[in-house]
Amino acid sequence: MSERTLLIVKPDGVARGLVGEVIARVEARGFRLCAIQMLRLDDERAGEFYAIHRGKPFYRPLVEFMTSGPVVVVLLEADRAVQGLRELVGVTDPAKAEIGTVRGDMGTTIQANVVHASDSPETARAEIGFFFGPRALSGCA
Repeated sequence: MSERTLLIVKPDGVARGLVGEVIARVEARGFRLCAIQMLRLDDERAGEFYAIHRGKPFYRPLVEFMTSGPVVVVLLEADRAVQGLRELVGVTDPAKAEIGTVRGDMGTTIQANVVHASDSPETARAEIGFFFGPRALSGCA
């Protein structure tokens, strides 16, 4: 069954010129790109996106990092999209991520790990709506 998920190429990935490599890996795994945009998050928008982490010690550094440069936000569709993308990007800490995953091959630190990927179908729906609006939830055109 087709499912949708969200991928963000973080500021470190954009600055290092890794957007094309990340998207190529995603497409090679059978994901369909439904929508894509490059933008720069401001403090308020990044804070809203990461509100679940408010009050945690890494919240402020995370918001500062995510506002430090442009990001590329990608709406993807595939069978088992959420789980499949999480497997492709690897665990959060690049030092612990398997070689062959995006983070294992390209990440440098827990924060500068190149990508964000939705962690559940529910989170994916909320994150897709956050960046692309409610109409984007209906499926690829």
